[in-house]
Amino acid sequence: MAAPAAPAHGGGDFGLVGALQQGGVIAWLTFAALVIMSVASWYVFFVKLIDQQKIIKEGRRARTSFWQSANLREAANKLDKNGAYRQIVDDGIIAQEQHTKLTDPIDQHDWMLGSLARSQGAIASKLSTGLALLATVGSTAPFVGLFGTVVGIYRALIKIGAAGQASIDTVAGPVGEALIMTALGLIVAVPAVMQYNWLMRRNKAIVEELARFANDVHGYMMSGGTVRPMTAAPARAAAGTTATRPAAGATTTGATAGQKA
Repeated sequence: MAAPAAPAHGGGDFGLVGALQQGGVIAWLTFAALVIMSVASWYVFFVKLIDQQKIIKEGRRARTSFWQSANLREAANKLDKNGAYRQIVDDGIIAQEQHTKLTDPIDQHDWMLGSLARSQGAIASKLSTGLALLATVGSTAPFVGLFGTVVGIYRALIKIGAAGQASIDTVAGPVGEALIMTALGLIVAVPAVMQYNWLMRRNKAIVEELARFANDVHGYMMSGGTVRPMTAAPARAAAGTTATRPAAGATTTGATAGQKA
């Protein structure tokens, strides 16, 4: 008795490899594009995550030790040389020095605010670098996968028509393999969208913290060092300097520290 004929798409032909073989060059190109998009999105994600962590750690150091220094230059040396917080302080010092060289008088407050705002804008722009790639991958990857699916189904239907068979077992294999491209597109797109939203939320929090720090630096420089943030009060109070050196912080700061005590 003759053995039953093997189906056109055996068990070893199903899956990703089978879909690529059935799809031909277009399927391979589509798959390669999705792989490149996935690798690029994960690379951007980890790079930006590391950059964010560096700024967050620098912010913690700024809150704990920066305002305990005798002057702004000494405090700046406690921060990372190429860090975001150090850049704000350095830009503020440079702007203060440049103000005296202006031939057309400008209010010092406005000049300092503009300089610090430009510094914050540069940092925010650097933080957002690469996020456009994540947004692009998240929005286009499903369509790239869908393109591979359409081409795969088209080729499968041509083969089915040439074979003259339209039974479910004949259609299911080629169509199912073609739909793998859609699944690949979603596998690439969904993580990219999640990465983009998460990094954007963290960027917003970092920028807000930088804005508060820049405002504190502005107040410190405009008051000659007598106005400091409220967070500096507990450390000075613990060192026993609040009562003996009221000029080192604002009057409200010392009052607040006394109430807490």
